[in-house]
Amino acid sequence: MSLKGKAALVTGSTSGIGLAIARAFAGQGANVCINGFGDAAAIEKERSGIEAEFGVKAIYSGADMSKGPETEAMVSDAIKQLGAVDILVNNAGIQFVSPVEDFPPEKWDQILAINLSSAFHATRAAVPGMKAKKWGRIINTASAHALVASPFKSAYVAAKHGIAGFTKAIALETATFGITSNAICPGYVWTPLVEKQIPDTMAARKMTREQVINDVLLLAQPTKQFVTVEEVAALAVYLAGDMARSITGSIISIDGGWTAA
Repeated sequence: MSLKGKAALVTGSTSGIGLAIARAFAGQGANVCINGFGDAAAIEKERSGIEAEFGVKAIYSGADMSKGPETEAMVSDAIKQLGAVDILVNNAGIQFVSPVEDFPPEKWDQILAINLSSAFHATRAAVPGMKAKKWGRIINTASAHALVASPFKSAYVAAKHGIAGFTKAIALETATFGITSNAICPGYVWTPLVEKQIPDTMAARKMTREQVINDVLLLAQPTKQFVTVEEVAALAVYLAGDMARSITGSIISIDGGWTAA
């Protein structure tokens, strides 16, 4: 399979799942736009490294995914620099762990903005170009939490359930335009996002680090293994290909059996 000649925009892609997806697309010949926060030198190293390793064009946007106008401007800029946004991966996400009565309202607003509303703003900006070309792929990084809940994550669970519904609505709207819209639902993937929530979970549940990993994070996954970023990226690459043209409106689990129970 080749994505040569395609252009992909992956939000939240300076590390973790997003970076793995961007690199996987580049490995298939797609030009890519990465986005996110982090150390400027480290981001530039990743961007230039993608170009050098895969022989594609790679650009970077520092757009803040909590701000709708910045999100839409990022899509427009990517179209100008890459010629199109054929593949949009709404991957940006943050997490916060707290009992609901102590959950800071500003954290609720931030999580909903980045994990859910940014997908709306980016999709809204990208769909016209996809419709004009009669081809497009929208891939939303959801979560097992788009299907089931966990305590102390009310905002994240609400946002991911929202992404599942949004994915289905867009699939129906774009079904006759050669565009697909799907959501990937990973279980626990070992990423900076997961690692950073361990201390909060330790505090909320009064557990040790080892207990959080084994008795909370991996408790729900029958395989007792973390999902890898490479596995998620491989699924995204498949969904972007022509052989996946009939897969749309799907909420696809990659969670070590978590949601099978």
